[in-house]
Amino acid sequence: MKPSRPNSKQTSQRVYQKMTIALIRDHKGADLEVAFSESARFYRLSRQNPKFEDILRELSEAKQKKHAVRVLLEFPDGDLIQDVKSGD
Repeated sequence: MKPSRPNSKQTSQRVYQKMTIALIRDHKGADLEVAFSESARFYRLSRQNPKFEDILRELSEAKQKKHAVRVLLEFPDGDLIQDVKSGD
């Protein structure tokens, strides 16, 4: 098992990472692209995710308030956002 990363909580083998939203880009009809200040890569939020509306609302509010959120990815090194929680 890999050691925990700073500012993260483990869920099975997946990890919530505390991140600050830099950009949310909406490609009409496709997945949303999300960029975080802590990473140079782009992440995806699938419109097929059952929590899509809740996650998008959480990301948008956090970006507007400049607050960090905890992000759970589908795979540890993946780019697909599975869940988002407030950064507390």
